[in-house]
Amino acid sequence: MKNPLINASVALIYIVGIVLFVHLGLATVFRGPETFVIPMIMLSLFVLSAALMGYLFLGTPLQMYLDGQKQEAVRFFFQTVGIFAVLTVILIGATMFTMASM
Repeated sequence: MKNPLINASVALIYIVGIVLFVHLGLATVFRGPETFVIPMIMLSLFVLSAALMGYLFLGTPLQMYLDGQKQEAVRFFFQTVGIFAVLTVILIGATMFTMASM
């Protein structure tokens, strides 16, 4: 993917999806005493998330860097991180606004 906005947006959508899955899905399925399954699921989810975020944030810049486009690779990486930071701040602001109006 050669668009930092898409990469950052996909990362945020993935995070929101995982939080909803954990909050709505796992919380209702695993009520009661904790089993060894929950830590396995969480560790597997962590590894999956690290792999996906590594791909979204580093995949294209690394490819560009290895192709000799060093400045473009660094710019692309920081654009992706910057856009993700802005989206995160918007999400935090929307959450604070929603909580304040309740």
